[in-house]
Amino acid sequence: MSAPASFIIHDLQHAITALKVAEQLDIPVILVSAPGAARTGGAGWWRAMITQARAAVPAATATTSILDCADEPGTALAAIREGVEAIAISVPDPGFERLVDIAGQSGVAILPIAWDTACDLAGSNDPQGDCENHLRKLSAGVAKPLALG
Repeated sequence: MSAPASFIIHDLQHAITALKVAEQLDIPVILVSAPGAARTGGAGWWRAMITQARAAVPAATATTSILDCADEPGTALAAIREGVEAIAISVPDPGFERLVDIAGQSGVAILPIAWDTACDLAGSNDPQGDCENHLRKLSAGVAKPLALG
């Protein structure tokens, strides 16, 4: 697999499950918020959830976590102030360049989200199975069930 696999997570359990499967398969992952989650959940919620998930699965390789700020510069600025790792935002220039500058000064990355290749765990009846299947498909690994105990 050339790039880390992305998972759209909606709660702490989704994040922990994605990290556990990634750890067991030794595959790095990107944890991505739902579209516009900076507005609905807030940057503080996102940062705390990511911190808790990483503490629960410290050996997992989560390359980064990205909070989607949709097309709202004010929400993006709040996320930058909150100190999230990375945000995604869709605003035209020159607003985008200004946000890139502010984020860079704060140590926050602005990254794109590959929505079409991310595994969305919303409504999943089997998040572990969905994570396994997504990672195995991307890594072309041998399919076998994992026990997350």
